[in-house]
Amino acid sequence: MTGGTFDKEYDEINGRLYFKDTHIQEMLTLGRSKLEVDIRTLMMIDSLDMKDSDRDLILQQSQNADVDKIVITHGTDTMENTAQVLGQAKLNKTIVLTGAMIPYKFGSSDGLFNLGSALAFVQALPHGVYVAMNGKIFTWDKVTKNRQTGEFKEKA
Repeated sequence: MTGGTFDKEYDEINGRLYFKDTHIQEMLTLGRSKLEVDIRTLMMIDSLDMKDSDRDLILQQSQNADVDKIVITHGTDTMENTAQVLGQAKLNKTIVLTGAMIPYKFGSSDGLFNLGSALAFVQALPHGVYVAMNGKIFTWDKVTKNRQTGEFKEKA
């Protein structure tokens, strides 16, 4: 878990979004997931605030993980940048990054669907780095976020 819109909360008094705790366990329970998962929160930040050192930490944790299937929740604004760092490292693992355009706590979030998709994709895909958003899967080197539509698409 790295934060991103996935895990944002809404402060009704100040009218701002903020981070408290990850919602992943709640989402897995709601989705009735029976997968055995190890949840690690590396950071709780907006991806626009992510630095190279944060991406290095994500890479290091991915390299050192004793599993070969990893799902990373990430803010959508710079998800493709982190996917590129991981993809260029050529790890012998299947890594799927996913996120949400609407916070889970808003009730109408795409996060639950994206998380479920990422969990399915990580089990089915060969080793490599991927981005899973809105039922679609993209390789790390061929993905971009369309800023006008808010959707991920394949790079031309």
